[in-house]
Amino acid sequence: MSKNFACVEIVKELIENRKLVFTLGKNDFKTKYAGQYLGIVWAFVQPVITVLVYWFVFEKALNQGTRITKAGIEVPYVLWLIAGLVPWFYFSELMAQGTSALIDYNYLVKKVVFNISTLPVVKMISSLFVHFFFVAFTLFLYCLYGNYPDLYTLQLIYYSVAMSIFILGFIYASSAIVVFFRDFSQVISIALQVGMWVTPIMWNLDGMVTAGRIGKTLEIIIKLNPMYYIVNGYRESLISKVWFWENPTLTIYYWGLTIFMFVFGTSVFRKLKVHFADVL
Repeated sequence: MSKNFACVEIVKELIENRKLVFTLGKNDFKTKYAGQYLGIVWAFVQPVITVLVYWFVFEKALNQGTRITKAGIEVPYVLWLIAGLVPWFYFSELMAQGTSALIDYNYLVKKVVFNISTLPVVKMISSLFVHFFFVAFTLFLYCLYGNYPDLYTLQLIYYSVAMSIFILGFIYASSAIVVFFRDFSQVISIALQVGMWVTPIMWNLDGMVTAGRIGKTLEIIIKLNPMYYIVNGYRESLISKVWFWENPTLTIYYWGLTIFMFVFGTSVFRKLKVHFADVL
């Protein structure tokens, strides 16, 4: 079976089972907080608190010490910060949850009649509920500062879809690999911790380049990180007011990498699929 055929077949399976996938995704979101007094409220409180903590640390507690990392930011730091944290929270949540999809639903994997290729998408839908809330919270915060939504804001949909497709391709591979190599989930966890600081979320890449702290070669390497495209895209949609097609080189690179990742991930998943039930 060719890689392209595996990719197309999985897409067809997702379309055919779209209602089931959405139902499972909604139930997955609810069961995460089942038995807790405040229930799903925690899903929305936690990211908000995290934003406030980062804002306080970088804007207040370490204001003087972080003046270089914030150089060039022309809007209130909290607005700039949350525009970067919104996509990262979704990215890290889905990467972690999606990687464990087959293990979490091992009882479904063992059912011959169940289409297990839908499970990574179930995790994606579950994570989207919090992401949508966080986007709404961000827009509300921007409105408080007098920055109201416009046509550029619609690009958040584009960047969310672009990010989802990339992650989905990755977690098809990672969820399959972790079935045979459980330590891989720890590798993902460490990579996400490092990735948060490597990606310009808390610090301004342009300001660091202008200040001479980052050279041209390192700047290029940082921009090769697919999450740079997404984080920068959120900020360009909310702050700089730049359309995604105005960055053709980064856009072409990102989609080329995304298509490769999706084809590769679904191919790995399809190849290892026949062994899942035996290992789990």
